Amino acid sequence: MRQCAGWVGMGSLVLCLGMVLSAQAHDPDAPDLEVLEIQVEADRPVAASSQQFIPDKEYLMQPQGRPAQVLRLIPGFVAVEHSGGAGKADQYFLRGFDADHGTDVAFFTDGMPINLRSHAHGQGYTDLNFIIPETIEGVDVFKGAYLPEYGDFATAGAVNFRTRDMVKEGVVQSAGGQFNTQRHLLMFSPTKDKVRTLFAAEGYYTDGPFLNDNRYLRGNLLGKATMNPLGRDELVITGTFQKSQWNGSGEIPLRAVHDGSLDRFGSIDPSEGGKTLRSTGRLNYHYDRPAGGRFFANAYAQYYRFDLFTNFTFFLNDPVNGDGFQQSDRRVIYGGDVGYKQLVRFFDMDGAATVGVQARVDDIHARLGPQVKRAPLGTTVDSTIFEASYGPFLKLELQPMPWLRLAGGVRTEVFTFDVRNRCTTCSEQPAGNTSSGLVLPKMNVILGPWFRTEFFANYGEGYHSNDARSAVAQAASPLARAKNYEVGLRSKPWGPEGVELTATLWALDLKQELVFVGDEGTTEIRGASRRRGMEVAARGQVWGPLYFNGSVTWTKAEFTNGDAIPLAPEVTAYGALLLRWPEGLTSQIQATYLGVRPLIEDRSAKAPSWTTFDLSERYQLPVKLSHGRLEAFLFVQNLFNTKWEQATFFFDSRLRNGAAGIADTHFVPGSPRFVMGGLAWYF
Repeated sequence: MRQCAGWVGMGSLVLCLGMVLSAQAHDPDAPDLEVLEIQVEADRPVAASSQQFIPDKEYLMQPQGRPAQVLRLIPGFVAVEHSGGAGKADQYFLRGFDADHGTDVAFFTDGMPINLRSHAHGQGYTDLNFIIPETIEGVDVFKGAYLPEYGDFATAGAVNFRTRDMVKEGVVQSAGGQFNTQRHLLMFSPTKDKVRTLFAAEGYYTDGPFLNDNRYLRGNLLGKATMNPLGRDELVITGTFQKSQWNGSGEIPLRAVHDGSLDRFGSIDPSEGGKTLRSTGRLNYHYDRPAGGRFFANAYAQYYRFDLFTNFTFFLNDPVNGDGFQQSDRRVIYGGDVGYKQLVRFFDMDGAATVGVQARVDDIHARLGPQVKRAPLGTTVDSTIFEASYGPFLKLELQPMPWLRLAGGVRTEVFTFDVRNRCTTCSEQPAGNTSSGLVLPKMNVILGPWFRTEFFANYGEGYHSNDARSAVAQAASPLARAKNYEVGLRSKPWGPEGVELTATLWALDLKQELVFVGDEGTTEIRGASRRRGMEVAARGQVWGPLYFNGSVTWTKAEFTNGDAIPLAPEVTAYGALLLRWPEGLTSQIQATYLGVRPLIEDRSAKAPSWTTFDLSERYQLPVKLSHGRLEAFLFVQNLFNTKWEQATFFFDSRLRNGAAGIADTHFVPGSPRFVMGGLAWYF
């Protein structure tokens, strides 16, 4: 309770700080300075029917502060909590992939990669909790691997969170809800003219619905400055800091819940949990030449710490101490890209050519060892990893006819892996160095528009890198190639302001599959796989103040020998209705569906389907203030209190005093009905 009182104090401090800043910014004796805002809206050119941009107005209704919730607006994308605690990365589902924590989906913020290579907990580990949702102006979504700008992990697709340069209104927000949940936010722009600045701070705490309180505590900071030093250029400097800690209830065995020995929100090992820290800095620069060229250069650096205490199999391997283990990761990441884009006129055809190169270095210390109640018992793996990649690319865009656009290019990847074993007492561990490379072609054809409809045909090759320790041990190819195929259409039959319809047929062949291994909490590399699917979606203004966004996807995912790919969803769906009432009230109801999915290769065990509904309300209070305005909001998650399962796995485990291990379904229970409300002051 002292922690919660601290967060209440923090909320009060944030509110007071916002009022002080507002008072300092507004001098009644000084002339008012009106900052004119010019807003230009136009359709963004896309290379595939599945490509889209999600503006902030579609997700800012929800105040709970979980960035992964934004992802469900992407057709076929579902994110769920993985281990009975909100502190670690989510489990991501997209295009027939259980992408685990991010293995086959590339994530970025302002072009800076978020996925972590050769991570202690899983390849491509992607924790989005360092992102403050209100700082995001929109999300770029790229399915498949059709663009040369995206490399590692962009197998099923890529997602780029774009942060704001500034906000027109500052905001101070405090919210509270069930399970001792609190969230406090401060965001404002001290300057908005020659230098545009943005500052944001977030504090979050929750105990969650579990009998073993999560005690999830998170703090986030963001600072950003945007300027134009030479008039024709733009320089952006951004820094973020995140620190969090939590308790986890883990994945619990279904048999213990059925026999009544364990509550649905109970835990076998209540010592699970972890802590993490991430600080980032990035610089984005571009210069526009009068002749239609643009030079761009971007750089970033990150420092990261992570400690996770987990126990999947309970007492299967060690009946005395249990099977708990600790995974630790310390790393520094740095990299960037440089390139040039030139508008061209080629045989009376308009076009553009872009050439660039991207580089990234991960300097990692990863460790794994047994533990009991977070006390270490020894070391199993202790490695230093130096992993670097270099990716030159060429992109060409051409419009030979008014109804025909061509886009494509080629990307080359070169990786180097260097692994050193730091543990002299451990059993023999992978060590050594190796290198690998790929050449990846991309081709896109866009036809139309005819009758407000465009048609797309796409081919592209992408990849995900494998863990450096597997690469140097030659247990698998260091880079797993994926071939993507897609045809689709995008249409606005009722005019440019009406509903947009999209339909896509796609296929994906992957050279190597990564499959979760429950008894070790890791993944193993499997053979080649094949995925085929279809997705249809609609979004836009239905009538007057009513807006709709919805999608349905179907996928068939299996290994080339016919076995099922564990955890790959077959059907997903999402629907949302947003209504802007008179007198300042806005309502939104959302529904998310995840279909049945096989838990093992022979399809004898399956995870059940589920559907949940969420309700959001925001109301601008008719209260006259000397400065600013007030807004009240309410969020109800799982409106109908559905009993559902989030992450679900099938593996052997043994309970205390059990005679032997038993193969069983293990799951993380979905949140029951959760109500949260609060007040926001815009100044």
